[in-house]
Amino acid sequence: MDSTVWIAILTGGTAILTGWVTSLGNARAARIQAEASAKAQHHAQIREARRTAYLEFLEQAHITGELYYRLGDIYMQLTQPDEQLKKIQDLRIALRDAYDPLARCARVVLLEGPEAIASTAEAVKQAATDANGALWEIAQDTPDARSRFDSAHQVFRERLQSFIETARATIDSP
Repeated sequence: MDSTVWIAILTGGTAILTGWVTSLGNARAARIQAEASAKAQHHAQIREARRTAYLEFLEQAHITGELYYRLGDIYMQLTQPDEQLKKIQDLRIALRDAYDPLARCARVVLLEGPEAIASTAEAVKQAATDANGALWEIAQDTPDARSRFDSAHQVFRERLQSFIETARATIDSP
């Protein structure tokens, strides 16, 4: 065979080998890019699910907190103990209705995680339980029940603030 044929065979073989290596590299790069894109999309979905859970929990906590503030209004606006007791009972009913959605949202936060935010949501829910119990004591005319309620309400606000700070810190964590 003459050298032209050998050069053609060598050039053709080199082209085939180069094309094969290039296609392997392109396939690997495409796979890496697809994996990175899927990972980024998964992270975005987790972030959005957490954000939604945290916002719904905050909304329910806000409703509960607004109801707690109404106790002060009852004492300021009504002077007759019978009228106060009636409004306190109405307030207790409203808080009972608000508690279930708060507890449900706390469970959703627990599912979405991470652990740090789940424990702060549980702490807010427990503070609401304590404040609601203190309000029941007020309705029963238990001595010092109002100061226990005020303390429980303060704890509720502090734990809610802790939840907000933890949520802010964990919203972007994987």
